[in-house]
Amino acid sequence: MKKTLLFILGIVIIFSLGMLSARFFFGGNEDTWICENNEWIKHGNPSMEMPKEGCGTIEKLEKLEKLPELEPPIPLIKVSTPKENDTISSPLEITGQANGPWYFEGSFPVKLTDKTGSVIATGSAQVIGDTWMTEDLVPFKATLAFDNKDITEGFIVLEKDNPSGLPENAQEIKIPVKFEKQNSETLTIKVFFQNPQENPNIIDCSKVFEVTRVIPKTQSTARAALEELFKGPTTEEKVQGYFSEINSGVKIQKLTIVDGIAKVDFDKRLEEGMGGSCRTATISAQITETLKQFSSIKTVIISIDGRTEDILQP
Repeated sequence: MKKTLLFILGIVIIFSLGMLSARFFFGGNEDTWICENNEWIKHGNPSMEMPKEGCGTIEKLEKLEKLPELEPPIPLIKVSTPKENDTISSPLEITGQANGPWYFEGSFPVKLTDKTGSVIATGSAQVIGDTWMTEDLVPFKATLAFDNKDITEGFIVLEKDNPSGLPENAQEIKIPVKFEKQNSETLTIKVFFQNPQENPNIIDCSKVFEVTRVIPKTQSTARAALEELFKGPTTEEKVQGYFSEINSGVKIQKLTIVDGIAKVDFDKRLEEGMGGSCRTATISAQITETLKQFSSIKTVIISIDGRTEDILQP
């Protein structure tokens, strides 16, 4: 009997030692937490608490979410107006912002084409202000005058200035646009600006110089000419030295022509920011000469909100 008990005890000890050895060498039955299907699963009876950090794919996603966000690169050019598929008319004003690598010496080429790529008008966009040497986005503006005739669709093409002429440095963006249907009949008129190249040192401030405009034919030619004047010189005309002393945004409140006398009344925007007798003389001359191009007008009387006596004071 004693031998039997000793025999059974020996078997139990050998079995226990075998189990401990298996767990020691293979670790398959150790008490721990195991990551399965992105969750912690209790294996055996672990003495430690469940890990607090995530496991598997979730853990990786949590780490990715904690990565710092990278700032997007500054674009080379952003166009504000016109937008894609806008309807445009002449003169067309293009505005936006451009980065330093896009332009050279403060300008870059702009053109207008039909949908086949045939060029309708060309010009240059000019960086505004004295910030064109910065590496940040700076505002630009371009104006294109054109006659679209029967063209209905086309593209504004803004080209990266490429003084090297190398094809690998060339770049452009194209904005699809639609053309406003024009009156088939047109009228050529004149508008007048100051130009120091024509008038060196601007000795005579009342001397202004004409440029031509082609506009749809209208019964109100005098008003149309003034409205064209208030648009200011085009980009190309600015390059040639033309500039206007008239504030942007001036409104014509009333225009009458009787017995050769044109009486035109403007809002107060016309006289805002006045400074210097030369400027007031140029403003008066620009309006007067633009109206007197018509044979029906011999004299021009300018008023602001009905006032004629104390306007355009230096």
